[in-house]
Amino acid sequence: MKNLIISSLLLLFSLSVTAQTPEQKLQELNIDLPEITEPAANFVKWRKVGNLLFLAGDGSEMKGKLGKDLTVEEGYQAARQSGIDILGTLKAACGDLSKIKQFVKVRGMVNSTPDFYDQPKVINGFSDLMVEVFGEKGKHARAAFGHCSLPSNIAVEIEVVVELVE
Repeated sequence: MKNLIISSLLLLFSLSVTAQTPEQKLQELNIDLPEITEPAANFVKWRKVGNLLFLAGDGSEMKGKLGKDLTVEEGYQAARQSGIDILGTLKAACGDLSKIKQFVKVRGMVNSTPDFYDQPKVINGFSDLMVEVFGEKGKHARAAFGHCSLPSNIAVEIEVVVELVE
């Protein structure tokens, strides 16, 4: 029994030593987070309520409509880039991405034609990145919606709610 306890403790210790912080994982992925700018309109980029952090929608710089101008793969890349921008906002809001306990809810909006049905495949670009960076903590409840238009004809806009470590 004593050997089992010691083995378990050694395993836990070895896992904690090899665990990467989100910032280390971003460095390994060669991802540089962008500088955060002030919103162009009358809103804030985030609002903290208790230990929840609500982010305003953050959109891709890629323009166009899925099903007309852009492929699913291009939409996936737009969602991934939105994820990188969102990580920059989260870092600005928290100071340290390790303060994120878990991703709670994601709302993905895709600028798409009425006959485009692959919104979830597009938003996977965001979801896959969060799991790459945060592991299980990056998994989230999610909705992916098609919209007839998004501001400035952006391809993707994503809203996020995360829980912070208390």
